Amino acid sequence: MKHLTIGDKAPAFSGLDQAGNQLSLDNFKGKKLAVYFYPKDNTPGCTTQACNLRDNYSALGEKGIDIVGVSADSAVSHQKFIDKFSLPFPLIADGDLTVLNQFGVWGPKKFMGKEYDGIHRTTFLIDENHVIVGIIDKPNTKDHAAEIISGFGL
Repeated sequence: MKHLTIGDKAPAFSGLDQAGNQLSLDNFKGKKLAVYFYPKDNTPGCTTQACNLRDNYSALGEKGIDIVGVSADSAVSHQKFIDKFSLPFPLIADGDLTVLNQFGVWGPKKFMGKEYDGIHRTTFLIDENHVIVGIIDKPNTKDHAAEIISGFGL
């Protein structure tokens, strides 16, 4: 697993969102960006996290922070997730794990004594110059928007 640190340039990611639109780091030039990686659409923790970001989306926007979610789910799954919970931000469908590996969030995990490869729930805070200014490992799904705002020092 790749280990990005604060001060690193953000990977020049590119992927398709839920609508099949190409989304890349270049779309966010001159903007603050929180890229959050989550394990699976429509699961309890991931839903709580997405809904917290949805409920605080205007507060994040007022601080100039854009949000992009990434998981290995399909574009169809992402669209259903967005529709079901009225999510106002894009979700990248990364079934081939390209973006997940660029950010180093795909790797060995343990659950109930079993080891497997999966997505480590992590959020990267990227400034206007595409530099990583914060990394939130194991975010609080119920209060993630506040963590993001605080992580940007706002």
